[in-house]
Amino acid sequence: MFDFDQYLGFLAFLTILTIGFWLMIFLLTFVVPYWLFGNLIELFKEKRAERKAKREA
Repeated sequence: MFDFDQYLGFLAFLTILTIGFWLMIFLLTFVVPYWLFGNLIELFKEKRAERKAKREA
């Protein structure tokens, strides 16, 4: 079966794999959409301000 060192290595591997999995889930479901929508909102604000400045000039 497993030696104790192999068992600890296997547990470390599973821990790192699990942390990486949940980090990817978090990034793909929260951080990336937040970043994209924030960027789009700022882009629309800039374009609206530019159009407003052209109209006033």
